[in-house]
Amino acid sequence: MPKQTQLGGAFTFPTTSLTVHRVGYGAMQLAGPHVFGPPNDRLEAIAVLREAIASGVNHIDTSDFYGPHITNQIIKEALHPYPEDLILVTKVGYRRGDDGSWIVDRSRENLLESVHNNLRNLGLDTLKVVNLRVGGPFGPEAGSIADPLKVLMELKEKGLISHIGLSNVTPEQFAEAQTLTEIVCIQNFYNLANRGDDTFIDDLAKRSIAYVPYFPLGGFNQLQSSVMDTVADSLGISPMQVAQAWLLHRSPNILLIAGTSRRTHLQENLSVGKLRLPPEVIAELDTIGAAAK
Repeated sequence: MPKQTQLGGAFTFPTTSLTVHRVGYGAMQLAGPHVFGPPNDRLEAIAVLREAIASGVNHIDTSDFYGPHITNQIIKEALHPYPEDLILVTKVGYRRGDDGSWIVDRSRENLLESVHNNLRNLGLDTLKVVNLRVGGPFGPEAGSIADPLKVLMELKEKGLISHIGLSNVTPEQFAEAQTLTEIVCIQNFYNLANRGDDTFIDDLAKRSIAYVPYFPLGGFNQLQSSVMDTVADSLGISPMQVAQAWLLHRSPNILLIAGTSRRTHLQENLSVGKLRLPPEVIAELDTIGAAAK
């Protein structure tokens, strides 16, 4: 795939000069099993990253709690010094236990340590975008996010962070955050079968704020998966490609961050940026979300 292909078109973050192709890359799978420890094939992980950049990707989603540390270290080894147009988006708000467990931790101490770990392991002086991960493992949780957000705001004032985003949040938490600082992106669980954020996405689109869905095939029941399989077969593509292509059609502010640790799968993901779903297919897929409401 030649560099600078369509990759779903472009999106510019609000009030910034940051422009990305809508089909990006999620680095979560570069670590070992369960996102813990080293990968089985470090050389292949490095090759995946380099091929992603060569194919036109300029938006990579990562975190220093992937591994921990290992994913960011692989990104640095593969890509540093980074292309000028590359946007590395990281997230903070969790840490990993010695047993690989995911521990919610939005304490001041952990947030400060996490930002400095990201800077060191990525080899950067400033992080372009840092998402504050809120809520628990099963979705957003109501409540103020002002205290941890203010920690990131302090680091932004010091020049260690350029822009702030939010992950796993409610519209109310986004509204609260907007009264404190500019928010450039939201990263939430959303897909064809889980469309609780429909109104939220439309509101963000009006503000030109990016929405980055994760788990594009998560939470589908057997009937919904059957519809996906039928559509995929009719188009000669995979169910994952159908799910991602639908997301690109859903709203112009949606960015994709599908990840893989294999180059063959990488090209399958990137090809979604050139797919065009017929109107009748989109209508059929929309019935999945309608039935889930």
